[in-house]
Parts: sequence; structure tokens; C-alpha cells
Amino acid sequence: MSWEGQQAPDFRLQDQDGNEHSLADYRGQKVLLYFYPRDSTPGCTVEAQQFRDRLDELEAHGVQVLGVSRDTVKSHRKFADKESLNFPILADPEHDVLKAYNLLKEKTMFGKPALGVNRESFLIDEQGVIRKHYAKVKPEEHVGEILEDLASADNTLS
Repeated sequence: MSWEGQQAPDFRLQDQDGNEHSLADYRGQKVLLYFYPRDSTPGCTVEAQQFRDRLDELEAHGVQVLGVSRDTVKSHRKFADKESLNFPILADPEHDVLKAYNLLKEKTMFGKPALGVNRESFLIDEQGVIRKHYAKVKPEEHVGEILEDLASADNTLS
């Protein structure tokens, strides 16, 4: 399925502080919705640190960053505290949002099938339409890729 040009599925999830967020809450601004497999794992930590360290650059383009994983609010609180995260990370322990975005996939772990979360992101415009789907995310490079796309989009609008 091609996500680009599609209305982003709405949701209501709690962040690391227990505050509820829905995609509809962010109408009128861009959202970078990024999905990651698990709190405090090496790739997920690098990716979160990249978003933390470059959040000002993303915000300069009018982008609100929201992370999502199937971890609990409690797990997110520990992860956010440990990594000094400065953006909401949303808990989806029931997998509702992961399923809506088709990111829960069967993978092989230790030779056995298991459900895993794909590391993917969606850049959503002010009207809630997906403008860019990042299906192959490299944690170390992802924020730079997003910023390049935002700069290109800004230049085409000028």
C-alpha cells in the first residue's frame, strides 16, 4: 500500500507523562510520527537521541515529533528520563495504532516466528495527509533525511 497522499489514521494514546494525544490534536501543524520497536534498545536509543538533539531544527520547519512503540507508559517514562527526551513518546501496548499503520509484522526471532514492529516514519501535513512515508529507516541517518526533505519542500513552496 502506498501511504503517500492518504489520510493518516487517527489515534488516541498516552505519552510518557500519562497525557493523551491524538493526531487530530495537531491539525494545523506538521507531524513526524515515528514508530520504533522497543525502548532502550541500541537502534531505538540512537534514533530517539537524534530526534532529541535536532528537535529545534525540526520545529523550525513547523514539525511536531511523536514517537510510538508498544511499550507501556511506565517504560516510556524511564526511557524519556534516561535519554532526556524532549518530545512525546506514545504507548501503544494494545497495538491498535501499530495495526492501523500496518507496522506489526511477523519476524523470525531466535529461529521462531514472533510479532515485531517495523521501524518506519510518516511525515503528515497540516490537514492530516501523509506526505512522506519512510519505510526503510536507518536510526543514525533518519533525522537528516527528514530535514533534507523538509528543506526541499520549503524551497519548492518559496
